[in-house]
Amino acid sequence: MQLPYRGRAAVIITLLISTTVMLGAAGVAFGMGGAERDALTLYSGRGESLVDPLIERFEDETGISVNVRYGGTAELAVLLQEEGDRTPADLYWAQDAGALGALALAGRFAELPEGIYTELPSIFRSRTGSWVATSGRARVLTYSTERVDEDELPDSVFDLTDERYAGRFGWAPTNGSFQAFVTAMRIAHGDDTTREWLRQLDQNGALRYRNNTALVEAIGAGEIDFTITNNYYLLRFLADDPDYPAAQVVFDDGDIGNLVNVAGVAVLATSNQQEQALEFVRFLLSDSAQQFFTSEIYEYPVTDGVVENPQLESFEALLEASPDLDLDAMEDLDGTLALLRELGLL
Repeated sequence: MQLPYRGRAAVIITLLISTTVMLGAAGVAFGMGGAERDALTLYSGRGESLVDPLIERFEDETGISVNVRYGGTAELAVLLQEEGDRTPADLYWAQDAGALGALALAGRFAELPEGIYTELPSIFRSRTGSWVATSGRARVLTYSTERVDEDELPDSVFDLTDERYAGRFGWAPTNGSFQAFVTAMRIAHGDDTTREWLRQLDQNGALRYRNNTALVEAIGAGEIDFTITNNYYLLRFLADDPDYPAAQVVFDDGDIGNLVNVAGVAVLATSNQQEQALEFVRFLLSDSAQQFFTSEIYEYPVTDGVVENPQLESFEALLEASPDLDLDAMEDLDGTLALLRELGLL
């Protein structure tokens, strides 16, 4: 069994500005006073506990210091827009493609040398050539191994509106990864199809939870039998309890339910340390960094030169299963939020 409108960039900025006033006020000064002259300044939407070991390894291997500002991916995207050409940031490391797409369309990033990304599969790079994925996170169907028979597993995410799943499916409409998935569905299938899918799920008694972790917990507690999450959540549960009563599976190849969203990195066009910043980008694509992503935090590598995590789909299977999607188009969070509000899901 397998385990695993395009809107304007300013729309996202307007939508999120109210959440980042304090962050912006504090962030302008960051890196301007005590930063070392030759140090890189990184704005990281990736959590400190996850990526700090990698950043330290880069510093040890290259002798280049990195001053890091951690924050939410969307918050830092807003901050970069507010700071404009005055930003101290040399690099932006985001948790999802939407924020990267918004800033790319706003012209905030430098164009990357083709040699950095030309060998990567299309699902792992920007079509604008201005950012590159550092790791992938696949959407999967997670289900109860105690209450679900294999013949009940749906072939497509669109099958989840069937009556057989009534009251048995859970989702997290307020969660960022679910919203990114809905944005991808809008790109691939249009707003009308996406609206109808959401409406039917709601009418079919889909139960609401706050995030992916709560969804996996709900399966274990017997509250729901099915959900869609990022691939690594269940794996973390299984690492603590190998007998946790849940498993995960991908949908048929090419199904939008198999969306591979990415964490990605870009060099700011305003950086005066382009070469050092590119060295950091190359480091994140190195075999040692890619091995860390897949072995330590259960994400998919974007290159095939590492030892595969046996708990994940193979690199080849992931490429076959994933839908073909322009990740830069995933910046239209505003349209997705408007749709969810229209349906009463927010």
